[in-house]
Amino acid sequence: MTAPAPTGPNSGTTGCGVGAAAIELLGVTFAVDDATPLADLDLTIPTGQRVALIGPSGSGKTTLLRLIAGLIWPTTGTLRVLDRDPATLRGRALQELRRQIGFLHQQDNLVPGLRIAHNVLMGRLGRWSTLQSLWSLLRPRDLDAAHAALQRVELGDRLWAMPGELSGGEQQRVAIARLLLLEPRLLLADEPVSALDIRLGREVVRLLLEIVAEGATTVVSLHSLDLLREGFDRVVALRAGRIAFDGAPTELRREDLAAVYGAEYRTLELDDLEL
Repeated sequence: MTAPAPTGPNSGTTGCGVGAAAIELLGVTFAVDDATPLADLDLTIPTGQRVALIGPSGSGKTTLLRLIAGLIWPTTGTLRVLDRDPATLRGRALQELRRQIGFLHQQDNLVPGLRIAHNVLMGRLGRWSTLQSLWSLLRPRDLDAAHAALQRVELGDRLWAMPGELSGGEQQRVAIARLLLLEPRLLLADEPVSALDIRLGREVVRLLLEIVAEGATTVVSLHSLDLLREGFDRVVALRAGRIAFDGAPTELRREDLAAVYGAEYRTLELDDLEL
């Protein structure tokens, strides 16, 4: 396996303008019933770094993202996100932390019964009172901001469309426009292009890294390895809840992938991947 060098991704001195740690896990284990999706995990991600998270099905990628997002807590170990321990936060303090974290799921999570304008404006909900949020359903607030965000993802003419009128790639771009309004300090994405072809997948990853993640720390779980060199600073691979590779995309070799994916390695499409 490839271990990160002292000046590599784990050190915060990659030359990519990264700074102090945005995410820190020390001895983190997450167990549920008889399963242990994550085991004794040590991981530090500096502020501003763009990390691709890979690994076979069941390796713990989604569990790790959910831990970082403050949706579940470690069973043991220490976790700090944006200099806070999510497990110690409650009420408004936890809401404030989550407001700084954008989470793009495998499915775009658009509300089918709401127009695209309302779906994009959901990125503002963390800043509005309950009354303001309800009123916006009747008379949308910040429409100019929503329209500007849609224009950045080349959907400026779909402001009043319904989600069902859009293709899968367009719906994912609407979800990215929603993240633009959220303006997260930390962006997490769980296989956001798994349902898209490679061309659309590259476009979505480009949008995430170049538009949404300007200055934000980014962790994107990927199924398609063809996207690893689309602007990521670092690749972290999980296997059986542990880190099996941690290094720059250019350091990743076929033997590393074989060790990470095991029997699943034979099913990977690697012909177009420069290794």
